[in-house]
Amino acid sequence: MTLPELNAIVIRRVDLSSTLFYLRVAPVGWEMPEFRPGQFAVLGLPPDAPRSLTSAPEETAPPPNKLIRRAYSIASSSQARHFLEFFIVLVPDGALTPRLHALRTGDPLWLGPKITGMFTLEDLPEDVNVVLVATGTGLAPYMSMLRSHVSHHLWKRVAILHGARQSEELGYSDELFLLARHRQDFTYLPTISRPQNEHIPWQGHVGYVQSLWTEKALHQAWGFDPTPDDTHFYLCGNPTMVEQMLATLTADGFKEHSRQKPGQIHVEKYW
Repeated sequence: MTLPELNAIVIRRVDLSSTLFYLRVAPVGWEMPEFRPGQFAVLGLPPDAPRSLTSAPEETAPPPNKLIRRAYSIASSSQARHFLEFFIVLVPDGALTPRLHALRTGDPLWLGPKITGMFTLEDLPEDVNVVLVATGTGLAPYMSMLRSHVSHHLWKRVAILHGARQSEELGYSDELFLLARHRQDFTYLPTISRPQNEHIPWQGHVGYVQSLWTEKALHQAWGFDPTPDDTHFYLCGNPTMVEQMLATLTADGFKEHSRQKPGQIHVEKYW
């Protein structure tokens, strides 16, 4: 079996920490299809691609004749048609992320020509508030949503609740703080779970991201409690967070959304 040709190139790389990084990827010799904010694309590298020096040794070598592929949510705007951006965390003993972590600007890789996914704004009514809850790189689809619709006022209010271990892992925080300063209808509530590891004392919220809801941080920011009649929630990230938020919101009267049974909680199965 012949490996697929590497059909894309890294045009930008930004490291947030030793394990978190952004990759901006552009197709080479072909045009990307249109996509909806919240969808994902597939990245791939051959098994002989070098691994990051900070990754763990590979216990089992991958098949030599098979491309290593994984799906990643797109963080860039759907209006940016010449590249896709991804927010990636290094999994030290993983198959693909150690190889992606070794890439530098100008390096080739494989980009799947099909973009798909159901975690979008398609089923969202216009006249509601929207709360986007994420841990870690689960923020990526929300960045695509915000960047694609930043010039529009489609909903009443929008809030991002983002949790990470330390402040350096709060991806896109500069962009989100700036947006919150310029848009009265946008709220950014970051929180960290390990403030004791900060080099400079952290002045923001402390704890897991689900505590921002249970401790009424959103009520303090908005001045009222969101209800199922006026607010939809999106959940993306750590499965424990998703399960706990789903249980809490359900107890508060919100319902999980499906095409067959519309509700106010939209869930992405990220792991």
